[in-house]
Amino acid sequence: MYTRTGDKGTTKLVGGEERPKDTPRIEAYGTVDELGSVLGVVRAFLDDLPAEAKGALDEVLGLVQDELFNVGTDLATPADARWEGMHRVGDVEVRRLEDTIDRFNAELEPLKEFVLPGGGKVGALLHQARTVCRRAERRVIPVLAEQPDLADGAMRYLNRLSDLLFVLARWAAKAKGLPEVTWRNPSKRKR
Repeated sequence: MYTRTGDKGTTKLVGGEERPKDTPRIEAYGTVDELGSVLGVVRAFLDDLPAEAKGALDEVLGLVQDELFNVGTDLATPADARWEGMHRVGDVEVRRLEDTIDRFNAELEPLKEFVLPGGGKVGALLHQARTVCRRAERRVIPVLAEQPDLADGAMRYLNRLSDLLFVLARWAAKAKGLPEVTWRNPSKRKR
C-alpha cells in the first residue's frame, strides 16, 4: 500500500519518470484528483434532493468522475510513455458535456444577475466543485505552455465541466425548491 517513493518530495509519472511533487504537471493532475474527490462528497449528499433529481445528478456526476480519471491519466502520461490505443479526453467528452449543459439549463430561468454560491447542501457543494474545477483549469495552463506533448483535450474538458457544474448547482437548488441568491450589485441598488 505504501511505496515510500514520495518521502523525499517526488513522485513518478506514468512510464516511471520521477518528478518533484510541486511541478506544474503534478499540480494539475493533483487538482483534477481533488475535483473528483469533491464530486464524491457531492454524491454523498444527493439524498438531500428528491429521488428523480438525485438519480439524474448521480448518473451525470458518476460519469464525470470516471472521465476525470482519464483527464488525470492524460496529464500524468508524457508523450514517450503513451501507448497505442491510449484514450485521450477530447471532442467526444466535450460534446457530451455541452449536451448535458443544454439539457439541464433548458429547465432554468435565464440569468439576470450573478448567482452566489448556495442553493442548499448539494447546490453549495456543486459550486465548491466548480471553483476547484476552475483551479484545475488554471493548473493545466502552464503545463500546456511548457509541455506541448499534451493535447488541449484536458483544458477544453475542464472548461466545459466548470460550466456544467454551475448549471447543475442552479438546477439542484431548483430541484430542492430553493430560491437562488443573487449578487446585490451596488451599481444597481436604489439609493
